[in-house]
Amino acid sequence: MPVIEVDELSKTFKVPVREQGLRASVRSLVRRETREVTAVDAVSFTIEPGEVVGFLGPNGAGKTTTLKMLSGLLHPTGGKCSVLGLEPKGRPAELLQQITLVMGNRNQLQWDLPALDSFELNRAIYRIPRADFVERRDELIELLDIGELVTKPIRNLSLGERMKMEIAGALLHQPKVLFLDEPTIGLDITMQRRIRSFVADYNERHGATVILTSHYMADVQALCKRVIVIHHGRVVFDGDLSALSDRFTTQRTITARLADGEEITIRSLREETASATSKLLADYDVVDLTIEDPPIDDVIEQVFADAHEAQ
Repeated sequence: MPVIEVDELSKTFKVPVREQGLRASVRSLVRRETREVTAVDAVSFTIEPGEVVGFLGPNGAGKTTTLKMLSGLLHPTGGKCSVLGLEPKGRPAELLQQITLVMGNRNQLQWDLPALDSFELNRAIYRIPRADFVERRDELIELLDIGELVTKPIRNLSLGERMKMEIAGALLHQPKVLFLDEPTIGLDITMQRRIRSFVADYNERHGATVILTSHYMADVQALCKRVIVIHHGRVVFDGDLSALSDRFTTQRTITARLADGEEITIRSLREETASATSKLLADYDVVDLTIEDPPIDDVIEQVFADAHEAQ
């Protein structure tokens, strides 16, 4: 049975139409005009237990809106969804005990309190038995290497340190489903690697299901075998990360290092790679040769471009 089921899920917002000028401002006090904006447009997918799925798209594509509907923070205007067999819309306690939402650009811990105090608050909210709480807290502190930071007020920590605290606090109740919305945003490369390693370890230890949004393709390549690409609220690709490259990549880059130290780089169509490689080997004294697909972020841009042209 899938952990997450999404069927024709849609979300439309009514936003005010603001015109310039004093007269328009006064008129809006009496009769406010609005227009409808579709953030998510009939999205459908399922996710199996233990999957780590990349949920990709440009800003405004509908990623965060979808995650908020899956966690019950927003109600859909069309379609339906379920998480662990439960409808998120009513935010049932049985569901909230098993999921978590981490947003890289939002603080959920108490700003003026040390993380340890906020962890205690989460223990009370989720009614975690004391022995289980202490074991999980200490495990998370060790895995995230935050032992020297948990006694400092959150406001005194760097962005990367705060992010690790947010992740620790969000996992104390040992959720089965993780919605991670840009968990490495603004972090340096070293911190990004630590967060990725931690998520992979948590998934392996607990069999957790993870939906990850990120603008850093290194996050996706390190954690996700499957990706769902969303554009203007619609799913434009759902499949293996490798299949994404195969479907949208027409060229490969061939780099040859010659005996005299010179390096030659050429691009060829995928179907012509073998012949281009043979010609290089026949014409030059090649000592090393590599064949590469374009970077995955270039492939994603190609997906968006194709989706835009199809509209």
